[in-house]
Amino acid sequence: MTVHEQADAAEPRPTFALPEEVTWRLHLDRAMWVAGVRALMLQALHPVALQGVWQRSDFRTDPTGRLLRTADYVAVTTYGSPAEVEQAAARVRHVHARLSFTDPATGRRHRVDEPDLLLWVHCAEVVSYLEVVARAGLPLTRADADRYLAEQVRTATLVGLDPADVPASVAQMRRYLAAIRPRLRAGPQARAVARYLLWPALPDRLAPLRPLRPLWLPVGALAYYTLPDWARRAYRLLPEPPGTQTAVTAALGALRTALNALPTTVYNLLFDEATVRRADAARHRLAAAGYDVSRGLQGLRRPASRPPGRTHPNQPAPHG
Repeated sequence: MTVHEQADAAEPRPTFALPEEVTWRLHLDRAMWVAGVRALMLQALHPVALQGVWQRSDFRTDPTGRLLRTADYVAVTTYGSPAEVEQAAARVRHVHARLSFTDPATGRRHRVDEPDLLLWVHCAEVVSYLEVVARAGLPLTRADADRYLAEQVRTATLVGLDPADVPASVAQMRRYLAAIRPRLRAGPQARAVARYLLWPALPDRLAPLRPLRPLWLPVGALAYYTLPDWARRAYRLLPEPPGTQTAVTAALGALRTALNALPTTVYNLLFDEATVRRADAARHRLAAAGYDVSRGLQGLRRPASRPPGRTHPNQPAPHG
């Protein structure tokens, strides 16, 4: 057993991502709602990966459910216990292993869990989270961005990716995105996905929320307008007069401020009950580990027993 393994055995992680990590600050930011929708729009631009969603998921009939499941998975891999994370990851791997689809452009049969498809999904997610939340106003340095991507390599391995294949810095991510860019396009199905996300239908189980449906429009529109320039040109779904991007940055910051002003009890109504219970359980584990949880998960303070310079043995070292 290595020294790090011995330390882990003596001091197990209360949560998969520790509050000292960049992942914690970023994933608990309330601008993540826009970032999550943007990630789904970006993912849809991969024509092969899109077929896996189009043919083998309920996205078209329940786009809201897909978004809530994504939010719950992000919650699990942020503040879930190590056991919860392994169970969730095993469930994802099991489902992926049983699913396949046909690419209508080539007639080729694909598995959902092919590494290049999983890698695209991962990269589209984490780059969307990073770019949107930073643009919304979360203070992040370049070193923070590198550290976040390095931390997320561990999350990528949960679905079966080789860590050596996963971009672990901003420079590596830029090279990956530049290499895959020629394979991305917005066909009719990709545009349909983006339209669903701009104005999703609510399933019957969420019928009481239908009067609030117009409140979704700014979230969907901001997600669209935060896509890269080339992606918006490919989609061509919303007009973009001069000054749009300046207005989008201001609106994104205003939405983040408004969401941050919501009391936790009100904000939690946006999530499934299981996600809220997960947060409550995490609060108890963190309190037992010595963290000050009096200000909630977003306002966690370092435990008194952990000196300021100390990090968890598995936590990536800061860059710079």
